[in-house]
Amino acid sequence: MAAESVVISNARQSKQSTWFLPREHGATAMLFTPIVCAAILSRAWRWSELATLTAAFAALAAKDPMVVLARQRFVWKQWHEETGAAIRWFAGWTVLLTLSGLVLLAAWPLTAIFPMGLGVAAFSALAIAMNVKNRQRSTLFQIASAFALTSSSIATSLSASGSIAPWCWWLWILLAIQATAGILVVHSRLDARIALRSNAPARENYRRAAQISLVGLAVAAAIAIAFRRGWIALALLVAIAGYAYDLHRQRNAEALQLPLKSVGQRALALSSIYAILLIVGLW
Repeated sequence: MAAESVVISNARQSKQSTWFLPREHGATAMLFTPIVCAAILSRAWRWSELATLTAAFAALAAKDPMVVLARQRFVWKQWHEETGAAIRWFAGWTVLLTLSGLVLLAAWPLTAIFPMGLGVAAFSALAIAMNVKNRQRSTLFQIASAFALTSSSIATSLSASGSIAPWCWWLWILLAIQATAGILVVHSRLDARIALRSNAPARENYRRAAQISLVGLAVAAAIAIAFRRGWIALALLVAIAGYAYDLHRQRNAEALQLPLKSVGQRALALSSIYAILLIVGLW
């Protein structure tokens, strides 16, 4: 059995060293959910929307080989086996990103190309630096990532109509604040799990931050109600209820034993319901 485990482990390491595809499911969902929402709300179809999708995927996928190449250049003293694969994959993703970018150059107004390109480049550089320093789990970085990734809705609106529709700004902010609350709830759960294993009191910092984020969502829901945006208010209230229930369950030792994969699936389901309600509310 031990030998089989070693073989499986080695096979996984080998696969990870030669295949550079997005492995962070949460980040992938935060990137593509806004694209789908914006594409539906745009009520129009242009081929440049497909280029937005491929450009977003290529930019996200290129991060991992770029991190390997940065570590090879600045951290590692000897050549690592995965570096060769990283070079090939990075070249492939760069080609896809370039081709997609050429389509977007023809579809977007010139006033949007520079700020969007600068934003993507700046966030990519930040993500690589944080990963090289092994600080990719920093809460502030993850929150910044939530706002950066959900801005894919803006790119989709530009591709669909050549401009940023007014509803797109609301879609971006509403998706970003929901993702921020989810990040804080996950960090609170991780602290509770660590405390459970060590028989020590759980730190309350992330729990309090998560609770404050839910208050922020409640304020947003009240504003939506004041402006007679009932579906948006409902979306926010659904998110609040889901995260509040999660925080409540974090006080239960048995509930904390739930596999993180199952926790992630529940979070994805909640985010999907939230996104659907936003589409109805912004339609």
